[in-house]
Amino acid sequence: MNHSAREEEWAAWMCAAMAGDTMAYHRFLKAVTPYLRSIASRRCAQYGAPPSEVEDVVQEVLLAVHLKRGTWDVSRPVGPWLSSIVRNKLIDSLRRRGRHVSIPIDDVMETLEAIPQAEAGESIDVDRMVESLRDPQREIVRSISLGGAGIRETAERLQMTEGAVRVALHRALKGLAALYRSDGRANG
Repeated sequence: MNHSAREEEWAAWMCAAMAGDTMAYHRFLKAVTPYLRSIASRRCAQYGAPPSEVEDVVQEVLLAVHLKRGTWDVSRPVGPWLSSIVRNKLIDSLRRRGRHVSIPIDDVMETLEAIPQAEAGESIDVDRMVESLRDPQREIVRSISLGGAGIRETAERLQMTEGAVRVALHRALKGLAALYRSDGRANG
């Protein structure tokens, strides 16, 4: 069956369902569910949502179709209507969940500005600079940069996620670099 014939069949079942035919409604839902699943799967991949989100989106779409089937304009194709519901439900899901992007510190290490090595005779008061940081950044820098501990070990000790430790470390190092430059040591 080609695309337009399939949509015509879906539209006929949906019209019959809106008129009270429960068997037509059952046929409609059974027929569109694989279509909804394929759209949800593609959109999840497109928007960076995990594949586990697909079934939740499909269930939300089916519920929305059930609750809002009276809003479908019978003069318009049913496929685009379903597709827009999938898109909207996926966006709602992403908003509720929040988009968590995790970037390993190793991937951005080269972009971090390093504190230049002190020239002979120039002393850097590392303790004073580290003390200027606020917790937990101060403890993270002491643990990882000065103490040689790993991200995981530091995260467990401070009861933080590894991602939060990486972000705090990155921000602390940027802050220390800015402090170093502002002290007039970088170029002078």
